[in-house]
Amino acid sequence: MSPSRRPPPIVESFNYAFEGIIHVLRTQRNMRIHFLAAVLVLIAALAFGVAKIELIALLLAIAFVLIAEMINTAVEAAVDVASTSFDPIAKLAKDIAAGAVLIAAVTAVAVGYLVFSGAVADRSSRFLDRLENAPAEVTLIALVLTTVLVIATKALTHRGRPLRGGLPSGHAAVAFAAWMAVTLVLDDSGHRFLISSLTFIMAMLVAQTRVESGVHSSVEVGYGAVLGALVTLVLFQVFR
Repeated sequence: MSPSRRPPPIVESFNYAFEGIIHVLRTQRNMRIHFLAAVLVLIAALAFGVAKIELIALLLAIAFVLIAEMINTAVEAAVDVASTSFDPIAKLAKDIAAGAVLIAAVTAVAVGYLVFSGAVADRSSRFLDRLENAPAEVTLIALVLTTVLVIATKALTHRGRPLRGGLPSGHAAVAFAAWMAVTLVLDDSGHRFLISSLTFIMAMLVAQTRVESGVHSSVEVGYGAVLGALVTLVLFQVFR
């Protein structure tokens, strides 16, 4: 009869737990994104002075996402060890775990929106009002400077064609122009913040697809976004 195995000391148990967290952070890009988002959310909570109950909701949402991501990573590792070839059941297990992470992330976004929407909407509306009513000359100067930088960078890099690649990204320019137009058109709407936020997220997704597809770099997409937003802002200032 073999002697019973003694459980590890409490300190060693904590070490194992921290090693697991560190491993997930090192190997999983999504976990790093979740951690960065959590840090930014907590900083925003301090900056906006959220109530105690709202802070509790944010902490629970953050923990929910991080735990779901770690369980997803553990399930993937266990399935990979158990499966030596493609197995539809193994794929289904991974998909279910990924779906749990998606539910947690969507819930966290909803909680964050409910906590921050009021304060952020008020501040962003005041900023956009000042931006829209700023002297047109200021925006025109910014537009000219952006255009000069675009041309200079294109000349230096010798990259891209008129309709594909190069600087700036036309898709990003159009997407962020649409975002700016929607935001400025809805200046008297009570749903301005919500619609502007959704449009901005869509513009960001367009920009991300251009980078992930390898057509544009992050700099090219950034130039296009700034250029599209500035052009739209100039048009609104001049013709409204």
